[in-house]
Amino acid sequence: MNNIICIAGPTASGKTALAATLAKELNGEVVSCDSMQVYKRMDIGTAKPTLEEMQGIPHHMIDVAEPWEDFSVSRYCDMAAPIVDDILSRGKTAVIAGGTGLYMDSLIRGNAFAPFPATGVRERLEAQADAEGMEAMLSRLRAVDPDAAGRLHLSDRKRILRALEVYLETGETITEHNRKTQAVPPRYSPIWLGLDFAQRGELYRRIDLRVSLMLQQGLVEEIQGLLADGIPEKATAMQAIGYKEFVDALDGRCTIEEAADLVRQSSRRYAKRQLTWFRRNKAIHWLIRDTGDTGREILENARRIVSDFDN
Repeated sequence: MNNIICIAGPTASGKTALAATLAKELNGEVVSCDSMQVYKRMDIGTAKPTLEEMQGIPHHMIDVAEPWEDFSVSRYCDMAAPIVDDILSRGKTAVIAGGTGLYMDSLIRGNAFAPFPATGVRERLEAQADAEGMEAMLSRLRAVDPDAAGRLHLSDRKRILRALEVYLETGETITEHNRKTQAVPPRYSPIWLGLDFAQRGELYRRIDLRVSLMLQQGLVEEIQGLLADGIPEKATAMQAIGYKEFVDALDGRCTIEEAADLVRQSSRRYAKRQLTWFRRNKAIHWLIRDTGDTGREILENARRIVSDFDN
């Protein structure tokens, strides 16, 4: 039996329910692959599964970071890979479910990440960027790693500085580091399942309903509590869709309803980006839901695909 199943797809597509149900049927445990569900106390806006939705199945990689912390793909993989290995070592099925494509792909590949040494290089680069501007930093990167510079937009300060940091710390460009990483065989060989809808409008309808439900559940109050406890508005977690818009509303820059509309729009755009990312993966078996489907057909198709791999 293939003991790893990846369930990918856009926001509000039903990944949580499918993951818990399959894990329950296959003696498995769920490993969340969501870059925002890692944060504690950010429950409503990240659509964390409730105890009822978990169906009694252990869920990992939820609530593993504080809201004021930065969280990275390398940290995710460092924490999640031992969990997956432990699940497998106990003869159980690891169901990896979420919509953060970079995290999921990196975990499955077993990517090795360039180190983050505390030598002061990053701090010097940050100071130089503040003093000279990002055009100068991108030009500096272009001189040593034109491929990386060509891929990065001037506004992508974090990745530009990271690429320079890797080169200054290791003498190797981040392009070369990534090339070597891609040449390594994947760490895991999962069954890939993807969720999508026959009609894009059905996905958008579900997104709109989710935003309305989050408001009813107390999303604004959740955000007020985080701010009252000193979580900075500029913290990475507070810049997530569903949080930054309502922070603006609480600061008087827009109304709650205007913020809700922005969340709906941003979530739709994010869903399109998620689908674009996952569609590059030719190993994914797509489960397409028609309007009005209860989800039973999706579950039955998922069972069939998993069973075919076992036979």
